[in-house]
Amino acid sequence: MPSYTVTVATGSQWFAGTDDYIYLSLVGSAGCSEKHLLDKPFYNDFERGAVDSYDVTVDEELGEIQLVRIEKRKYWLNDDWYLKYITLKTPHGDYIEFPCYRWITGDVEVVLRDGRAKLARDDQIHILKQHRRKELETRQKQYRWMEWNPGFPLSIDAKCHKDLPRDIQFDSEKGVDFVLNYSKAMENLFINRFMHMFQSSWNDFADFEKIFVKISNTISERVMNHWQEDLMFGYQFLNGCNPVLIRRCTELPEKLPVTTEMVECSLERQLSLEQEVQLNQIPGDENPIFLPSDAKYDWLLAKIWVRSSDFHVHQTITHLLRTHLVSEVFGIAMYRQLPAVHPIFKLLVAHVRFTIAINTKAREQLICECGLFDKANATGGGGHVQMVQRAMKDLTYASLCFPEAIKARGMESKEDIPYYFYRDDGLLVWEAIRTFTAEVVDIYYEGDQVVEEDPELQDFVNDVYVYGMRGRKSSGFPKSVKSREQLSEYLTVVIFTASAQHAAVNFGQLFLGMYPEEHFIEKPVKEAMARFRKNLEAIVSVIAERNKKKQLPYYYLSPDRIPNSVAI
Repeated sequence: MPSYTVTVATGSQWFAGTDDYIYLSLVGSAGCSEKHLLDKPFYNDFERGAVDSYDVTVDEELGEIQLVRIEKRKYWLNDDWYLKYITLKTPHGDYIEFPCYRWITGDVEVVLRDGRAKLARDDQIHILKQHRRKELETRQKQYRWMEWNPGFPLSIDAKCHKDLPRDIQFDSEKGVDFVLNYSKAMENLFINRFMHMFQSSWNDFADFEKIFVKISNTISERVMNHWQEDLMFGYQFLNGCNPVLIRRCTELPEKLPVTTEMVECSLERQLSLEQEVQLNQIPGDENPIFLPSDAKYDWLLAKIWVRSSDFHVHQTITHLLRTHLVSEVFGIAMYRQLPAVHPIFKLLVAHVRFTIAINTKAREQLICECGLFDKANATGGGGHVQMVQRAMKDLTYASLCFPEAIKARGMESKEDIPYYFYRDDGLLVWEAIRTFTAEVVDIYYEGDQVVEEDPELQDFVNDVYVYGMRGRKSSGFPKSVKSREQLSEYLTVVIFTASAQHAAVNFGQLFLGMYPEEHFIEKPVKEAMARFRKNLEAIVSVIAERNKKKQLPYYYLSPDRIPNSVAI
């Protein structure tokens, strides 16, 4: 009788193992096997991190294996199980991989397909078409859109983290990390101890040093020691945590009542004000122009006001809206419209990992009424909500395309505007991601017509437009994609936003290009991933070499410091 060797890999995260009964049956082109209990005598099966093998003998030849059914039944109490993958060795010596990378909860049956990525048009067998359809029907019931606040991009329909589908909740380790990191941040910033200082006037600039006394790294220490200097003030707009606002002025605004004589002492290159072009202000007695030649603390306070305003724009718009909330939109649409076997799902899933969970936690603890934003920020009490609502009109597809965004602000010239490392490094990373996505797209879509005729892909893109962007034509988000080139750019936007852009404005630590969950099994994609990693390694070397010569290095867009998603 035919015999198969079944290898089962259990996740290594906390509580991934199970003591429940696990049954397996095989579905082939020539028939189905009976249920087999996967159990070895005097052995603790399915422990955390374990890779267990079992021999399964069937009564008759099954033909080509199409599906693997896994059934979990309660042993004593329901015991969740994280199944990474199953590998099947056939009687003919072939190996078939069945990726899962999911939590299996309760008494349920889970049906897995082999790991080859397939478009909908590739599935001609009824049972595979049915599996694909049922998966999406189930997901669309689990992943529902909800309006958290009027004018916001729609988010997941969940009031709190525990309401989320189990597969996208923080695992226990990540949940602990979130709590510890949140607590550590509060401790580092002395939020509780100095909360009264945020709610009253400060008396001394030394109070800043008390706040940051526990934060120790090269950049924060240098900023703390030099934050009052004009050079540091300007540098932060180029390469600080919000390097997306600075733009090039090509002419002196009519509303700027500043003359060359007023700022002559600051024009070190002996150029006229019209040639240098300064900041914009609304003229009037109540809006004085502050200059470096003013009294020391007048000028310093003016800079503090600017930095404070920049902080709120950074936290609420650059960081929250334009990375976290946008990435959640991509994630929800992906889960709703792309089955696990779809190549675009396999490509994107690592880049939305825990995104919906961390945003749900933020709605619970940070940006909710009486949350941290309300307690510690000047825009608390609902101001941050209004800022997001207003910023939505500027959230366009073009503004998420990194090269386009740089050009739109007139900041593309390295000769005219040197030392803009956010631009220089970002363009390198963008191009590496674009090259990678183009390779993956070309593997699965042999022509533009295949892109245009992929119904699941088109539904994914349309979901983002209709629900995420609220159907705003002015957003410029496409309702559909019609070519391989357009699809590659779209995927680059998704990945860059979740990884590089978030790292640039949030300073993450993990590796871009590393995919610990092997959703792809095909050799051409694995080779593309290897080339992607090689390109990223070259970028790391370029950035490291440049930074050797810098007193204030810029490494936020070095790929070895870019996390795959906004939540990792």
